[in-house]
Amino acid sequence: MTKTLYAEFTVKPGHEERVAGMMRELTEHVRREPGNGLFLPYTRESNPREYFVFEVYRDEDAFREHITAEYGAKFNAELADLIEEDGSVLTWLHPVE
Repeated sequence: MTKTLYAEFTVKPGHEERVAGMMRELTEHVRREPGNGLFLPYTRESNPREYFVFEVYRDEDAFREHITAEYGAKFNAELADLIEEDGSVLTWLHPVE
């Protein structure tokens, strides 16, 4: 079964450009993961400091590979000091059948 989630976070003022660059780099890496189905980062139109990322992985194993990737750990470590929350807020999703 696919693993689908929605991640969100708010960038602290003054760090918008850095996080945008980090997100572009992360997106390139994640989209090359063999188990990644979708990785779609967005910002809120009315507040570009608010990020929303829709992610779909083939299965639990593919998601585990994603969260243990070195580039992801590096991204999350740097992001921690640049966002208002303690970390990305994750919402796990299940398809409506």
